[in-house]
Amino acid sequence: MAFAVGGDDDVPMSDINTTPLVDVMLVLLIIFLIAVPVVIQTIQVKLPNVRFDPTTTKPENVSLTVRGEKDGSCGVYWGLTKVNASELLDRAVAKLRREIDRQGGPNAPGLELPEAHIRGDVNTPYRCIGGAIYTMQLAGFSRVGFISEPPPGGNVVRL
Repeated sequence: MAFAVGGDDDVPMSDINTTPLVDVMLVLLIIFLIAVPVVIQTIQVKLPNVRFDPTTTKPENVSLTVRGEKDGSCGVYWGLTKVNASELLDRAVAKLRREIDRQGGPNAPGLELPEAHIRGDVNTPYRCIGGAIYTMQLAGFSRVGFISEPPPGGNVVRL
């Protein structure tokens, strides 16, 4: 501990004794070094490696384009044909049935169901894309994915 020897009693001491502060900080550091490994409990897992896989378009896959129209409605296009929600459901069910029948029925070995690929405009409201996903899943499509094209600079400008 530091203390003043001699000198004027009227002059205030300007030195701060930091030894107790350092002692407390070292004790806290030791406590945290011991306690943190005990508190953090993890289960060891091997996470998948992420890589870019280009989408392979098969003729049996369904290509949908979804965009917000100027009047605030949702525009869903099956290929180049604009469809409403009930037409989308009817077409999707019919497409799935045709594909299952072509492969030998629902119990055929190695049955490969078609996928639905959705291309959504960057300014499309979520309710439009969510509605298209829900309708395709309701029709029986188990694989619904998105087709995207990253912008060259990596920045997306929303209007």
